Amino acid sequence: MKLVPRNLFFVVTLVAALFAAGCSRQSGEHLVLTGSSTIAPLATVLAERFEAAHPGVKVDVQAGGSARGVADVRQGLANIGMVSRALKADEGDLVADTIAQDGIAMIVHRDNPVAALTREQIIAIYTGKLRDWKAVGGTDAPITVVNKAEGRSTLELFLSHLKLEAPAIRADVVIGDNQQGIKTVAGNPQAIGYVSIGTAEYEAGRGTPVRLLPLDGVEPSTATVAAGRFPLSRPLNLVHRGELSGIARDFVAFARSPQVNDLVTGQYFVPPAVR
Repeated sequence: MKLVPRNLFFVVTLVAALFAAGCSRQSGEHLVLTGSSTIAPLATVLAERFEAAHPGVKVDVQAGGSARGVADVRQGLANIGMVSRALKADEGDLVADTIAQDGIAMIVHRDNPVAALTREQIIAIYTGKLRDWKAVGGTDAPITVVNKAEGRSTLELFLSHLKLEAPAIRADVVIGDNQQGIKTVAGNPQAIGYVSIGTAEYEAGRGTPVRLLPLDGVEPSTATVAAGRFPLSRPLNLVHRGELSGIARDFVAFARSPQVNDLVTGQYFVPPAVR
């Protein structure tokens, strides 16, 4: 039997181990993102492109609201949380990386003749003081108020902007994600809701019968968000605990890179000014 020199045996063993580790990294890594339904469609297309560049790596994107994203990261149930707002004062244990900018717009059915609402009118509608479209220049029909469920950052920002408390809202329909909001308003000519500008612009462009209303006199669009003029704008963040490593670090860097600007704008969001 021919003996293999000890140093050659060591080199062969080391190379085999490194090869096996590399194969394991490429074929067995699994990244979990949970949270904001606003970010989820963007995260999904980002994941598809990332997976294509990293054969064998699986990126699992689950919605459920920004509150879920924060909770899951803290509990170790997700590698990265999707949070469509800035971090709060009591979330200092988390790090946020902004991957896009978005706004929140009021939406009505495309056939609704009301072209705009004042801040006072929106407040009156959502607190139940104004219940008929005729009072704001529309048809003589009751208003169907669509509100977001607890735990959704869109709700938190909407309430904050209008200086309202959650118990003051008088909703007829409570929805979860943006798509539910779009579907509800599109299916009811008397409904009013509020959703991501990006989602609403995307759906309206596809022919979904919804229309975005100005807010504080400013047109809701990716252009006004990009210009910093829209009054109800927000960062879309990927959040995590401490320093990331491995595939999670690579994914966040990829999601923040200029090479995915086409995916960001394709979802009707605004790429962050500074990457």
